[in-house]
Amino acid sequence: MDYQVLGQTGLKVSKLCFGGLTIGPLQSNRPLAEGAAVMRAAFDAGVNFVDTAELYGTYPYIRKAMADGGKHIIIASKSYAYTYEDMRTSVETACREIGRDYIDIFLLHEQSSRMTLKGHADALAYLCDAKRQGIIRATGVSTHTIDVVRAAALIEEIDIIHPIINIKGIGITDGTAGEMLEAIRFAVDCGKGIYAMKALGGGHLNAIAAQAFAWILAQSGITSIAVGMQTIDEVLLNTAIFSGKNPDSQLWDNVKAAPRRLLVEDWCAGCGQCASRCPAGALAVVEGKVRADYARCILCGYCGAYCPDFCLKVI
Repeated sequence: MDYQVLGQTGLKVSKLCFGGLTIGPLQSNRPLAEGAAVMRAAFDAGVNFVDTAELYGTYPYIRKAMADGGKHIIIASKSYAYTYEDMRTSVETACREIGRDYIDIFLLHEQSSRMTLKGHADALAYLCDAKRQGIIRATGVSTHTIDVVRAAALIEEIDIIHPIINIKGIGITDGTAGEMLEAIRFAVDCGKGIYAMKALGGGHLNAIAAQAFAWILAQSGITSIAVGMQTIDEVLLNTAIFSGKNPDSQLWDNVKAAPRRLLVEDWCAGCGQCASRCPAGALAVVEGKVRADYARCILCGYCGAYCPDFCLKVI
């Protein structure tokens, strides 16, 4: 496993970051011991970096996985809080539930425009104070937009940017994968640390996972890549790929054989663009939201490219 310093933070992170969302209650909802065991397997395989968020409900998994032996893990979390006091509460909650007196990286969650960045000025002010007090080590933002990557690159108080980027550009709301890469390289030139998300497009690129991983690993400026993992087989497969090894074919077969389903997020606005493109006729807008007919869904992942709000994921 390769390790590099994330921007100017001094934090040396593994190329593969454990994406915590998938094991928690919002997605696969693994029992605590089972989810923590998957995370611990990643630690044992060389992963020293975990991405999570207040929303994900995965702090207990991290606490248990670290108690089982992962004591030197770098943790990044995020919050939608936009006031000084609400962000203080978010950071204190993370420390208490994870069982640490500090969090390495804390980010403004899912910033959608440079205007939302301005609207979170008070929350960022708390993160800067927390950094001076040693409660966090670095500040940052997560985003699905090129606009925010470019805006955050010019904000002195922001250390880290966590953008969505994948070979097909799935989930980027204001441009292409090429345009996002240009923005990422601009941010790197401005001294920001970059760790990416959704290299597999929220599961829509599972069928071409080897190609998608090879593409993201070849991009300059991206220090680490957060990948959601639900099983120990996925951990073994991904850590092998990120370590430059050729995974056993049986591992590929095991991961491909794992049961999956299409998830439609609560924030679906029912625009119907996905339904009109579904080749299996498995999607329909019902009472203002998309509903999936799981008997018809073939998990091809085509729908994800047409959702303007990244509501569809294969989990």
